[in-house]
Amino acid sequence: MANGKIKADTLEHSTAGSLDTSYVVNGSAKAWLNLNGTGTIATRDSFNISSVTDTNTGKYAPVLTSAMGNTNYSLAGYNNKHSGESFYAGGGSGLGINAFVTTTASTYDLLSYSNAYVDSKYVYSQVFGDLA
Repeated sequence: MANGKIKADTLEHSTAGSLDTSYVVNGSAKAWLNLNGTGTIATRDSFNISSVTDTNTGKYAPVLTSAMGNTNYSLAGYNNKHSGESFYAGGGSGLGINAFVTTTASTYDLLSYSNAYVDSKYVYSQVFGDLA
């Protein structure tokens, strides 16, 4: 069987209109992660993530299966300590990127915090940018 390609500049749905394929290529998440970051960490589900290392309390290092084209990609994410329970009231919580570790095209550091680094039961991360 021969290898083939489908080339299209526009995708059209039978009832919902059409979309330029550049939105699909440039605007879609290139990787995402749903992680249990407590105890022995475990990926609940993911796309384009080959593994995640628990580097310290509240610190995780996902590894991309297919690398990004450069280190200028964008990350988004959210964390929550327990199901239906937010972090300490008034303390603020967040998921960030570790500015003290060099982000590469194939891995990045996630930091889960709420007044201090904490292991989070629910860690969500998305990666946007160009694949290599």
